[in-house]
Amino acid sequence: MTRILTVSLVTLGDPGRLTGGYRYHRRMAELAPSCGAAVEFVSFPDRPFPLPALAGRAVLGEAGADVLVLDSIVAAYLGPWLPRRAGPPMVASLHQPPGGIDHGPLRRALQAPLDRLAYRHARLLVVASQALGDEVADQGFPPERIRVVPPGRDLPPPSDHPPADLRRGRRASLLCVANWVERKGILELLEATARLPEPLATLHLAGDDQAAPGYGSRVRARLARPDLATRVVVHGPVAAERVAALYRDADVFVLPSLREPFGTVWGEAMAAGLPVIGWRAGNLPHLAADGREGLLADPGDVAGLAHALRRLAEDEDLRRRLAAAAARRAASRPTWVRSAELFFGALRAALEPGQVNGPA
Repeated sequence: MTRILTVSLVTLGDPGRLTGGYRYHRRMAELAPSCGAAVEFVSFPDRPFPLPALAGRAVLGEAGADVLVLDSIVAAYLGPWLPRRAGPPMVASLHQPPGGIDHGPLRRALQAPLDRLAYRHARLLVVASQALGDEVADQGFPPERIRVVPPGRDLPPPSDHPPADLRRGRRASLLCVANWVERKGILELLEATARLPEPLATLHLAGDDQAAPGYGSRVRARLARPDLATRVVVHGPVAAERVAALYRDADVFVLPSLREPFGTVWGEAMAAGLPVIGWRAGNLPHLAADGREGLLADPGDVAGLAHALRRLAEDEDLRRRLAAAAARRAASRPTWVRSAELFFGALRAALEPGQVNGPA
């Protein structure tokens, strides 16, 4: 009988947070037993940068397992402690490039070297997408130390409640699943929605509206203006089953994110049979082709985004063609079970350095 692989997964604060990276690691932990593994979360205290680094010694003291998995969100905090570290092999799990993606220039400049320091001590870098892997390789990390393990595409089945009328008397329903942070493009989406004829579409926003309080205040101020007052439904943070129901009941998925290392929600929406709309940026062009599985606009082109929304809201036949193509393409991507198999296979390979460069 194969011995259970024990994993200490080092992250920041509450592992139950509603972001793509946290969801990825929760799913790995949930599926670990079926892969002959067990995952224990070890968290840095969630404090302003760079204060969590003060807890580095204590965190390393808690991380006793066969392999330590370092979440990229805390790489900078552990990096300074690693040169003196003795213990199990370490693997880094990357959902953002060195320096992060939600910080200003000064924070990125300070964080990026610390992230890279941590990654130099990792036997393997597990990245969420090929695009992120290429970005990491461009920063000098050998491609043979990089393994792509994307998020799964499947969600829990929606609740047994009958389908909801998300259109609210209009011709189409638009769904965006995203926390309210600037790179997600919520304000640009609201501006594009305001340019549509009032009877055309109802927009639904699901996600943490307190993720960035300053940006959230700007979003709420825009929502309060008369041209959007009755056309947008704010759901706030919702559980996975509720998200699955929203995918089921919506007509179109839209997320104009400027930078998305993978974009789990795009993959989920496509798997649910929704055409997708967003910027021609981040990982979206690798997931959906313009005019085939969705419609893509140039980053920042609000008029182009509004045009894409209007086309799919008005043209039901086009929606159906793109939706069918999106579902077909999504079916070629791994389920969460397959992603977990790849993830824990990579960890086992990292325990045997001679096998790290083998096939994914």
